[in-house]
Amino acid sequence: MKLKMFEFVVGLMAVSITLWFLYINHFNLPKHLLVGKIANSSVLAEVCDMVVAGKKILGGNIPMTPLKDITCQQYLTRNHYIMKPLSKEEAEFPLAYVMLIHKDLDTFQRLFRAVYMPQNVYCVHVDEKATARFKDAVQQLLNCFPNAFLSSKMESVVYAGISRLQADLNCLQDLIDSEVPWKYTINTCGQDFPLKTNREIIQHLKGFKGKNITPGVLPPPHIIRRTKYRHLEQGYVLFSFMLCTWIRKMPPPHNLTIYFGSAYVALTREFVNFVLRDQRAVDLLEWSRDTYSPDEHFWVTLNRIPGMWDLIPFYMKSGSIVRVCACVWCKYFTL
Repeated sequence: MKLKMFEFVVGLMAVSITLWFLYINHFNLPKHLLVGKIANSSVLAEVCDMVVAGKKILGGNIPMTPLKDITCQQYLTRNHYIMKPLSKEEAEFPLAYVMLIHKDLDTFQRLFRAVYMPQNVYCVHVDEKATARFKDAVQQLLNCFPNAFLSSKMESVVYAGISRLQADLNCLQDLIDSEVPWKYTINTCGQDFPLKTNREIIQHLKGFKGKNITPGVLPPPHIIRRTKYRHLEQGYVLFSFMLCTWIRKMPPPHNLTIYFGSAYVALTREFVNFVLRDQRAVDLLEWSRDTYSPDEHFWVTLNRIPGMWDLIPFYMKSGSIVRVCACVWCKYFTL
């Protein structure tokens, strides 16, 4: 008797849960917004209104014609790419993008379309572990743009390893060699998406008057172990990770004080030249190879070298003096 009562209660609960699920997903559907239903011309505004109103954004994709059996010109036209600078201000202030990706081609295509401007230049680094099909698709896409290219050297990226930082540096070297006279470089990952227009971004950057945007602070206690002990990349066919050996590292080179901050930064062309050429930067990179997540201390540490602004002109082609940010509370730049 007790067993039958228990079965009845369990069955009743199952039915109740099913009915509640159907109610939530059917009767409340008008409160939600399907992304695929939004008109292209007002996607951002409508999505923001829905978020402010507390409504949920369900699955679905913003329409985008794939590059398969169509020409590059058809692809650019159908997806409404901007092929001319929208203002003189933007034309005279080109940007360089470092874009690291390893999956989700559709997501990358949306990101690339959102940040693309013909006066800018784009270096895309595809994880060496990515499938051949993915690499070919990215290359096919970039072939449609004279100012976008794959990094000349690919890394097999391990999360929080030196390979992540090295991928950025590989692209930065390619961008320095580019003929595009870019002013700032911004690094992104494949799941980023801009919240500002290209013009708004450069106006924000101009406000820093030639300073880098590399927010950071002295390492809190729980972070110190990242550079105190040796960490080694472990890459396997199905997975990869960072291994802490608990072996103490030597102090940083050149008596540098290590700071920690964001791996995503906005850097001036002059500072990038410094990073690629100065012996202190080269030695810090070498020292960082067995640290955990070196991209979170590399940029900000170099940017905080005392008197950095006095070093920049040596690497500059224009000869104008640029002061690099040397304060802890630099305003953080968010796309």
